[in-house]
Amino acid sequence: MRLVAQVFLAYFMVLVVAALWRLVPIERAIPDVVALSAVYIGLAARERLAPAMLSAVVMGYLADLLIGTPTGLLSTSAGVMCLLGHFVQGRLIVRGPLVTAAFALVVGLVSAAVLMALRAWLGVLSASFSSEVVTALLSALLTALAGPLVFRLCRQTDARFARTRRERDAAAEGLIP
Repeated sequence: MRLVAQVFLAYFMVLVVAALWRLVPIERAIPDVVALSAVYIGLAARERLAPAMLSAVVMGYLADLLIGTPTGLLSTSAGVMCLLGHFVQGRLIVRGPLVTAAFALVVGLVSAAVLMALRAWLGVLSASFSSEVVTALLSALLTALAGPLVFRLCRQTDARFARTRRERDAAAEGLIP
């Protein structure tokens, strides 16, 4: 049930960002909320990776449908980001706004590289390579700025599903039980 709530939270965040981002003067760069949510799900997956991967792919597919990207683009990227989060979860504790923002910057850069590679493979690159790189860097910076807020919302959602007060406090602090 926790993963379903995370998927709906990510879908709501994508919906809000997509609706409000048209008012911002930055045209093509947008924070990658799907990648942040997917990497958080990967970080929170301790032993069982399959349910986390499924929820990340479903989250990406819903974002594909909402944003209008080619089907499978964001779902594949979300799956890769979930896998990345699972691989670093034993080696890295993502706590505090600066560490979270730095980690979100790395997530934004990796996600932008994965998305550029997928779009090149599908043949749907929209501009020259230099403008794609500039857009990817701006998107990674915006993802770094949005990272602490997204992780805080994900942690609060995890805290709602904790069984004990100790687990709830640990989840709210960023220590995933």
